[in-house]
Amino acid sequence: MSAAVPSTEPTQSVDNLTDGFHLLIDALKINGVKTIYNVPGIPITDLGRYAQAQGLRVLSFRHEQHAGYAAAAAGFLTKKPGICMTVSAPGFLNGLTALAHATTNCWPMILISGSSEREIVDLQRGDYEEMDQLAIARPHCKAAYRILHAEDIGLGVARAIRAALTGRPGGVYLDIPGQLLGQVMDAVEGQKSLIEVVDPNPASVPSPEAISRAVDVLKSAKKPLIILGKGAAYAQADDKVRELVETLGFPYLPMSMAKGLLPDTHPQCASAARSLVLKESDCVFLIGARLNWLLQHGQGKSWGEKGSKKFVQIDIEPTEMDSNQKISAPLIGDIESCATALLDAIGSNWQKPPEEWTGAVSSKVKANVEKMAPRLRNNNSPMDYQGSLGVMKELIAQNPDVVLVNEGANALDQARSIIDIHKPRKRLDVGTWGIMGIGMGSAVAAAVETGNQVLAIEGDSAFGFCGMEVETICRYNLPVCIVIMNNNGIYRGDGTNWSGGEDPSTTVFVKGARYDLMMQAFGGEGVTVNNPDELRQAIQAAFDSRKPTLINAVIAEDAGKESGNIGNLNPSSVVAQARYPQAKKI
Repeated sequence: MSAAVPSTEPTQSVDNLTDGFHLLIDALKINGVKTIYNVPGIPITDLGRYAQAQGLRVLSFRHEQHAGYAAAAAGFLTKKPGICMTVSAPGFLNGLTALAHATTNCWPMILISGSSEREIVDLQRGDYEEMDQLAIARPHCKAAYRILHAEDIGLGVARAIRAALTGRPGGVYLDIPGQLLGQVMDAVEGQKSLIEVVDPNPASVPSPEAISRAVDVLKSAKKPLIILGKGAAYAQADDKVRELVETLGFPYLPMSMAKGLLPDTHPQCASAARSLVLKESDCVFLIGARLNWLLQHGQGKSWGEKGSKKFVQIDIEPTEMDSNQKISAPLIGDIESCATALLDAIGSNWQKPPEEWTGAVSSKVKANVEKMAPRLRNNNSPMDYQGSLGVMKELIAQNPDVVLVNEGANALDQARSIIDIHKPRKRLDVGTWGIMGIGMGSAVAAAVETGNQVLAIEGDSAFGFCGMEVETICRYNLPVCIVIMNNNGIYRGDGTNWSGGEDPSTTVFVKGARYDLMMQAFGGEGVTVNNPDELRQAIQAAFDSRKPTLINAVIAEDAGKESGNIGNLNPSSVVAQARYPQAKKI
């Protein structure tokens, strides 16, 4: 197929023509795309300008990675592909990190990147930002396509959308050589070439045999547990999931981004008894959750005696089954269809689990909540994590529509366990990879896609990965309140150089850093706070004003701990432990 070129007929005018720029924009618009997250530059600068002129909202970031994280978060929040647009080569590689992040989290996203021409790249002739981007992208996303001709733009966009949404969602790469955008063709033919994608992710209904098997396993359980994953939140089958959980009557454990599917204050929520329910349960029902490292692969001491549990799992992807444990009753299908079929099979005479089990879980939850409560009410100066997060727990309870964005080590781990979420998809964090730097991109997407107030709780280290995007937040005047848990370092700010040299420890930052002045530099509100009462006042003021705000929350240097709650992933050899006795003090 040859590239489309304008007709040389003298009667044809520019009004009868279209080009690659506008066909790509029209292809996105016809499929409901309203927002693009991008970083302008060659060869896509004009593409962003034209998209804005055609009514799309185009938000420009300072770094492609954060534009990509915003698109990934948008995919999770809207159940539609988030669109990120980057320049070629280095810009593409920056966006690729976010694309892989979206794929790993099973969120729909499309990365559209400009690229060099094939005839130059394939012969390695040294073009500007020359790179075989399509080949590089393929291992890191669900699908990758390149469009070479203007008349194929509608087809390429449709393929990308369908691939991003069908079955298990994920990231898709769309390669746009620079010359494609300037290609011209007849406007009427161009319009005919566009494709509106119909039903890209139809219902996937489990078989009656699978439902019957699952009901039998669930019915036989004496100490059952439900684990809700972010896949259940993404499904937006909130009412059906809640009905299923409440009908079964099982204690449930929400993974971090599934918090709020049912309120964390729900009587069946077992978050405060996590250790008990993981160890003692005899049947685990996974709904949109995977038995990966976040759940210790369903193995080890925290899961009790080996072979003591049966597993039931709902997942759209058949190969997810038996990935770490034998799944006694796999339910292959979308969450709403599976939940509906289970409820129909259970009927109205379902026998809920024994009071001996549910009562023991409730008692453990109550005891742990009461034990933690006084620590959350302290007014220490400088603050610890408990006192500061206790304030934010109260404010979220009073403002349940606020979207919480959270990243860091201690800032992440402790916020996840302390702050209750009351509504679905009101928490965004580091996801399956546990990566740092998602904060500002996710905050922008949350504000743009929901219109709600956003509270971003950031470790000072995590903020360093994405902090320049506060300018983006100020430029678009978004209702984002950022709280930086500033303890002057990674994990802690009191580390020492084990050599005794003058350089600071590898985990220590500049003492007394004033992150709030960064926000002031771009016209936002910035303030430093030293105790929980001051923190409460500052956050409430940000919520009331809905202005871009950064709160530099001074935390005691020794308040944190190494690697949060996953220190076992930070290896240390026997020789190192013997050679550096300082390590034992951390």
